[in-house]
Amino acid sequence: MTSLPRGSAAATGHGHVRRRRAVTAVGAVCAGLLVLTACEKPTPMATVTVGKTSKSAEAECYKDGKTIARAEATECTREKAGDTLRVPQGETLRIGVDPEIADEGWSLWINGQQVISPLKKTYYAFQGVDLFADQQGTQAPDELNISVVQQSGDDIQGVWNFKLENADA
Repeated sequence: MTSLPRGSAAATGHGHVRRRRAVTAVGAVCAGLLVLTACEKPTPMATVTVGKTSKSAEAECYKDGKTIARAEATECTREKAGDTLRVPQGETLRIGVDPEIADEGWSLWINGQQVISPLKKTYYAFQGVDLFADQQGTQAPDELNISVVQQSGDDIQGVWNFKLENADA
């Protein structure tokens, strides 16, 4: 029989207690993280690319596939975007969406107004479109708010916002 040095954790029987506490603490942290991640499921992503610059965002408004009232969706398109891209005149605007957005369909809204019919593609390029063109004698705007709106017909399920700055202003 081997003898343990006096006062060691194994000799006093405290080694198991310390180990159990450590395992319990690690388990509690893991369980807490699991609950936290289960509560905050990330929304699908939309990405806007101009030249070599891309910005991705989670939805401003999203109810996990449930319909959002048009008035609420319109309000969501007016929320301040977190990301800004500088757009030179005539530069191609590219939009990419997660497949679950494309499955339902999505459209582009500019300053709260729908400008294209819904597309069912994960990627679309608006080539040579001058978003900042002078409109009927008015000066080109310095910035625009664009929204990728997940919609099937009149049913809207999500809104992703981006701000575009006129690089030529």
